[in-house]
Amino acid sequence: MPIRRALAAATLVAAAVVTAGCAASQASSSATARTGAVSAVGAQSTYANVISQIGGRFVHVTAVQSNPNSDPHAFEASASVSEEISSAQLIVQNGLGYDSFMNTIESATSNPVRKIIDVQQLLRLPDSTPNPHLWYSPATMPAVARAIATDLSQLRPAHTAYFESRLATFDASLKPWFAAIAAFKSAYRGAPVATTEPVGDYLLQALGVRNMTPFGLQAAVMNGVDLAPQYVTLQENLLTEHKVKVLVYNQQVVDQVTTTFLAKARQAGVPVVGVYETMPAGFTYQSWMLAEVHALRSAITSKQSTQRL
Repeated sequence: MPIRRALAAATLVAAAVVTAGCAASQASSSATARTGAVSAVGAQSTYANVISQIGGRFVHVTAVQSNPNSDPHAFEASASVSEEISSAQLIVQNGLGYDSFMNTIESATSNPVRKIIDVQQLLRLPDSTPNPHLWYSPATMPAVARAIATDLSQLRPAHTAYFESRLATFDASLKPWFAAIAAFKSAYRGAPVATTEPVGDYLLQALGVRNMTPFGLQAAVMNGVDLAPQYVTLQENLLTEHKVKVLVYNQQVVDQVTTTFLAKARQAGVPVVGVYETMPAGFTYQSWMLAEVHALRSAITSKQSTQRL
């Protein structure tokens, strides 16, 4: 998926940055002001939501990738998106090739007050990290939120206490999710599951389940690579022979291969849980992650069903 996304975005980004460069130079003069709302961009709506929770009334936030009903692999940055990114004072992006279009735009424009939080770098993850869906890890957003509060405090020092207070509120609001993870792990540690892509793998690891689908299969689906026949056979056997209790699939990107796996699961009576890459509308980051745990728990304790947010 990171490779495919980068290729999909590169062509339009190259054209867009030229237009954005002019806008950035105009915005940079006003951006040096130390008053008013901070212009901020989250490369994904998940990060934009956390920026908003920490910054409150002192940020104006734009999410670049925000449509949970579209294929994020096919995202292309428009000129207006490039302008938003180029003029932003605070940017949070994922890294690991997931949103490389951000780097292209940033490197093509100058903004002396711009602060960039690259989550890969924040977490000190090597480029070889195979799974880019970092927001599903319980360790990610507390670190991101702290970095956001720090950068906002540097951009607007007069409001440091406000940002720190909202950070404390954010940290406290994660406790129900953490408690749900602990309760699930205590009750269902080692439960076997199958997956189509590694979208929710970090959460599955935290929950203590056994992902029976080889990562090679997940990575092939993620990157749009044809599956080896032995992978197809293995996955289908997991489902038809009831070797797993749940199939977790990326419901945001469904192709012929994953549709076949879904059909096999339903025919075999294996519960299905759909997960997203892009945060669905009506959720905060915390409520979204908690809902994912609840959906998995409902599926693993029920007869055949399809759990969707």
